[in-house]
Amino acid sequence: MVVRLHQDTAVPRARERALHGIPLPAAFLYLSTMPLPQRRTTVTAHVGGVPVGSGHPVVVQSMTNTDTADAGATAAQVIALAGAGSELVRVTVNDDGAAAAVPEIAQRLADAGVSVPVIGDFHYNGHLLLANHPACARALAKYRINPGNVGGKRRDENFRAIIRIALENDKPVRIGVNWGSLDQDLLTSLMDENARRAEPVDARDVYVEAMLQSALRSAALAEETGLGHDRIILSAKVSGVQDLVTVYRQLAARCDYPLHLGLTEAGLGTKGVVASTAGLSILLAEGIGDTIRVSLTPRPGGDRTEEVRVAQQILQSLGLRSFAPQVTACPGCGRTTSTFFQTMAEEIQDYLREQMPVWRARHPGVEEMRVAVMGCVVNGPGESKHADIGISLPGTAEEPRAPVYVDGRLHVTLKGDAIVPEFLAILDSYVARRYG
Repeated sequence: MVVRLHQDTAVPRARERALHGIPLPAAFLYLSTMPLPQRRTTVTAHVGGVPVGSGHPVVVQSMTNTDTADAGATAAQVIALAGAGSELVRVTVNDDGAAAAVPEIAQRLADAGVSVPVIGDFHYNGHLLLANHPACARALAKYRINPGNVGGKRRDENFRAIIRIALENDKPVRIGVNWGSLDQDLLTSLMDENARRAEPVDARDVYVEAMLQSALRSAALAEETGLGHDRIILSAKVSGVQDLVTVYRQLAARCDYPLHLGLTEAGLGTKGVVASTAGLSILLAEGIGDTIRVSLTPRPGGDRTEEVRVAQQILQSLGLRSFAPQVTACPGCGRTTSTFFQTMAEEIQDYLREQMPVWRARHPGVEEMRVAVMGCVVNGPGESKHADIGISLPGTAEEPRAPVYVDGRLHVTLKGDAIVPEFLAILDSYVARRYG
């Protein structure tokens, strides 16, 4: 199996270790020079102050689930999502109450010092809402249009109306095709055409082609109306992993617009996380995708920011971006019947998350730090040496000692009941020294 390391982080770390005389794995020289996946080349679309395209990092998006008409609740959730690291936040704009609330939401964000761009999600009546609420049109950073439901026989007319408002307000658009709300006229036409073929293709392939044509025809119509080529982002969302990969591979091959990735209706809990990770990781590893959202269904009262953390972890696990220090922790086995190392790993993970807002401002690069919290002598010392800072806790029946390794070398061995606070103190000192 070949392991691909992120050159931007792996090579500098290797050079630093070499300067300190710290030995590197024998295969590192080969691994560190392996090329990263080439991003598919796109134009750059600017959403507020956030550039989206292959010349920039993959952007993390999220979406509120509050009633947008409730400006206070929606602004609070946008602030929470932005605080978790969402770089773009989308809100539903489905009626006059929601449209009227958007300027107030924008003002509340400004008053709170939050500058995250807010995107308006329009279906069915977007042309009316944007025309009737010009302050809403001005306050939003981007308009999301679904070409499958902008209005029956007047579809092109309504679509052009939204594009003209985007031009008047100098806003980009995302043309977002969705498997569940596809342009039925286009789909019927392609199905009829397929039925007349001597050798019809599978209906699934017709659905895929309909999605692609809907997105690309709408983009062409937007440009004909006057919207710049670099003011358009496309998406083509489906709910199945294999379908997602198929659609985006073909869409990527047929245009140079930035692409927004997401598995629509991903689902609850583990299913939603795993399915989204599987689909997005395949495409991102192939260099496809310029902005992503993980569409998790939260439990009642659940934390909406979970989808942001999952999206960040996908990008960080692939070596595409770094958001927070990574903790390596063993899963436990019969050698670790005590839950002490599990508790400590969780405490350290929580501590890192709590410190990141301060560390990010004071210690640039700390998001690339690797921390190991291991539970026994089998892999503990080795994993701790490979991390920037690591601790190997005693397993069941092992001597009650916890060696701490810093930059690959034994730093100190901790004992007693204060291992956790002592290790956190060492961690703080390391961050200040290494990233000060």
